[in-house]
This record gives sequence, C-alpha cells and structure tokens, in this order.
Amino acid sequence: MTKDEINNIIWGACDTFRGVMEASDYKNYILTMLFIKYLSDLFDERFAELKKKYGSDPVRLERAVPRGRFQLPKVKLETETFPAHFQSLFDRRDKPNIGELINVVLAHIETANSGKLENVFRNIDFNSESQLGNTKERNRRLKTLLEDFAKLDLKPSHLETQDIIGDVYEYLIAQFAAGAGKKAGEFYTPSEVSSLLAQLVRPEAGNTICDPACGSGSLLIKVAQLIGNDNYYLAGQESNGSTWSLCKMNMFLHNADNARIEWCNTLADPRLLEKEELMRFDRVVANPPFSLDKWGAENAADDRFRRFHRGIPPKSRGDFAFISHMIEIAKPVSGRVAVIVPHGVLFRGASEQRIRQALIDENLLDAVIGLPANLFFGTGIPAAILIFDKGRKKTDVLFIDTSQEFESGTNQNKLRSQDIEKIIKHYNAYKTAERYAYKATRKEIEQNGYNLNIPRYVDTFEQEEEIDVAEVQREIDQLETELAVTKKKLKQCLKDLGV
Repeated sequence: MTKDEINNIIWGACDTFRGVMEASDYKNYILTMLFIKYLSDLFDERFAELKKKYGSDPVRLERAVPRGRFQLPKVKLETETFPAHFQSLFDRRDKPNIGELINVVLAHIETANSGKLENVFRNIDFNSESQLGNTKERNRRLKTLLEDFAKLDLKPSHLETQDIIGDVYEYLIAQFAAGAGKKAGEFYTPSEVSSLLAQLVRPEAGNTICDPACGSGSLLIKVAQLIGNDNYYLAGQESNGSTWSLCKMNMFLHNADNARIEWCNTLADPRLLEKEELMRFDRVVANPPFSLDKWGAENAADDRFRRFHRGIPPKSRGDFAFISHMIEIAKPVSGRVAVIVPHGVLFRGASEQRIRQALIDENLLDAVIGLPANLFFGTGIPAAILIFDKGRKKTDVLFIDTSQEFESGTNQNKLRSQDIEKIIKHYNAYKTAERYAYKATRKEIEQNGYNLNIPRYVDTFEQEEEIDVAEVQREIDQLETELAVTKKKLKQCLKDLGV
C-alpha cells in the first residue's frame, strides 16, 4: 500500500466522528486504532515467518514468538478466549459491548508489553458515553471504525516503504493539529520548524537527545532522523496524558520504542533522573508553551535541582523557566540547546533581564533567530529560536532575521525549504549579512542593556526610492489637462444625445 492510499482510508474513517466531536478529541481514537492495526499486521507477518522457519518444530516456534519486539497475548473472558488482535475485534464488531472489548484488548496489550507500552492506552476509552454517545450510537460508530481500518494491509512487506507507517502517523497528527485550533500547540510543532530546529542543534551519532516538552514527539524524531543511523538515545517529558500516549505510540511506530518518555510536569516534578539528579544530555530541544501562567514560581526558590539560580522567572510567564531547565540538563562542553520562544523573552525586563544577562555573561548564548509570524498552530505571534552552546569558545552572538521569508497561507504561514537552507547557511557561516544577519559583540549587547530584540542588531530597513516632487507635479498637471479635455468631450456627447 502507498502512503496516499493509507492516508485516504484513514482520513475517510474520520468521517465517523466529524461533527460529533472536535478533531483534538477524536484524534486519539483514530491514532490508537491505527496503532492496533499496525501491531496486529506486524505480528502476523512475523508469526508467518517463524512458522515457515519452525513449522515442523512446534516447541521452537512456541519459544521464538515471545522473543519478538512485542507480544499480542490471549484474552480470556468468561465465555471465550481470543487473541488481543485487530482481527478479533473486527470479528466481534456487532457485539453489543464492542467498546468494552476494545478496552479489554488494549489493557491486555499494555500488560504483555509493560516495558514499552505501559499505561499508553490509559487515557483512551472506547466505551465512553460522553465522547462516543449512547450505546446504540457508540456501537454503530465503533463498527464503522473497525470496518474502515479493516481495509488497511499494514504488513511491512506489503507497504511501499519501510518507514511509511511513521510517516502516516506524523501526517495524521499534523492534519489533526491543523483542525484543532488553540489545542494544537499542545501536541505538535509544524514539520518545517522541527526540521529547522533539528539542523540548528547539530545532532551527532552517539548523542543523548531530550525534549522536556515533547508533545507527540515529532521534534525528537526529526532530530534523531538527522543522525542517519540508530546510534542515539531519546528522552522526553510531557504533562498531558493523552499527548504522552500519542508520543509513546509515535516512538514505537518510528522504531524508537526504547525511548524514555515520562508523563510528568517538567518544571514542578521532572522525572528524567539518574541517582536522584537531573539526567544530562548532548542535545536539548523544545517548543514549550508560550508564556505559561502558574508554572510554579512560588516553589522555584526551593527547587532541589537549583535550576533557577540565575533568577526566578515571573509567575505568569514560564518561558525562562523552561530555558533554565534546558540549560541545566545540557551536558557541560558537549551540550547544545535550541528552544522556540515568544519575542518577549528577548527584551522583557525585571527578573527576565537578569536571567538573560547571566546567560550572556556565562557565554552560553550562541544565536538568536527571528521567525515569521503565524507559523504555529493556535497563535499568530512571531517567535524566535534561541541557541545555546555549553562548549563555545567565541563570545559574539549571531542574530538572524528571517521574519519576511516564508510561504504565505490562508490560515497559517510556512517555512519553505529555501528559507530553511538560507537560515542554516548563514548560521554555519556565522557572519554579518546585509539586512539578514549580524554578528554582535558582547560589548554591543551590554551597551543595549542585554536587550536581544532583533531589529536592534539586524537593520532590515530598505531605503525608499527618492521622489522627484517637481516631476510628480508636472505629471499631475498633465493629467488634469487631459481630464479637462475628456470632460469637455463627454459633455458634448451627452448634449448630442439630448441628455
């Protein structure tokens, strides 16, 4: 099957829910069902291969099956026993308790794969009356959903490419994000922005990589894919339960099911720990929520990890709280950080100015890159990327203004490939470029009061063409003369017509 064929079938399956609930809600049912179907087809293909290899030796076959990447166990109910498999659910699609059966199958898959999928389905309820309607309506919708997904053949050998399922999953998350309004920013960063951030952070083979506000995991995956092999370690933290589940499934579908993704509040209760200390990483990336209110400033002074020693950000704006956390979990020397922030981070005063100054005085800030407005779901405000480098030797800071270079869209703007290439080219060159980039010295930044507002450094003003006032007046006089002649002719025409 091709990517387009799969997308069309799944997008058609969404009709079951459209008009009944918001895309931000029904995405969980669609993506979870895709995950079950893929696991089932993948299991079937592997079992067929093992049967072909050990068919004449049932003992060896029985031993080989549990050694797979995951297991689909038997479900034992009062009246019957069946595999925790999509086909079992499809065969029982007319059952009056089909929602409950789907939940049971999910629970069994979780238990059998506790190391990789524990709690992944906890936040999805296929028997929910509040979400799926009364019993009759719920059963009808779930039957239709199962019949739509039965059209898919997701066995790896039957797919156009080996990474197609991961691509499809990313495509669907992007489509749901586009239709989910303000909630979209909670679980997805546009692919082009993720690609840019991944290139800016410069991942290398053997890196440990973390996103402390990972959403559905798209940014983490982009960074990992840039390495070109599987020699990396991924970790993330996400506070929203259903989004955390999506991230776990997304990692599995991209063959990164050993990634450590924690469900927690990164600022109040980080869980990526090692011997009760914060884990350190080579690369740290994030698109955290902009200006998060009530992030926990009241407890920051007593933070046991001392993440806020440069200053405590305002309680109504948690931007520097995330930045402070990211700086602390980046490894000394090898640590690089790339974070997306609202422009206010660049120039706001009080405690934010003190934190900004400390980061610059410690020679951690490497670059400030201004992005176009309206790139992100749920907000039209322009954003910037801050890059920090724990091992940098130079003391200058590069400013890049790419705010005017993008593809304009009806609802959302988009970075084009040439826009991304230009940003990367100028960042790598690390030189001043007229009306685009400026390499500022530490002294210049100090003289600006540690204000990082990009227009202070990158002059994008274009001189307007000089106007010849005398020539313009001559043109006006000529036009007025021609207008008088035309009016006279029009008056004569009307007179001849008797008007």
